[in-house]
Amino acid sequence: MANSRARVNNDTAGFIKVLSAKKSGRILGVHILGPNAGEMIHESVVAMEFGATDYDIANLSHAHPSLSEAMMEACRDAAFGSAIHF
Repeated sequence: MANSRARVNNDTAGFIKVLSAKKSGRILGVHILGPNAGEMIHESVVAMEFGATDYDIANLSHAHPSLSEAMMEACRDAAFGSAIHF
């Protein structure tokens, strides 16, 4: 519900969950459910392939408003314990 693009599209069902290593923050897996999930998973795949951390993705610029901002928010929650929008 916090994602601006999802609200504009009137399609707010879904979520992203990031699984990362507690000590290193390395992304181990990502669950994406909802509209356009297939178009958003690529960022997670690239992050895991190159050993990115939740902190890395949380601090990348993401287009606004976009559904992919939800990935940044999920990584912020994993890295810092809270998202900007929730």
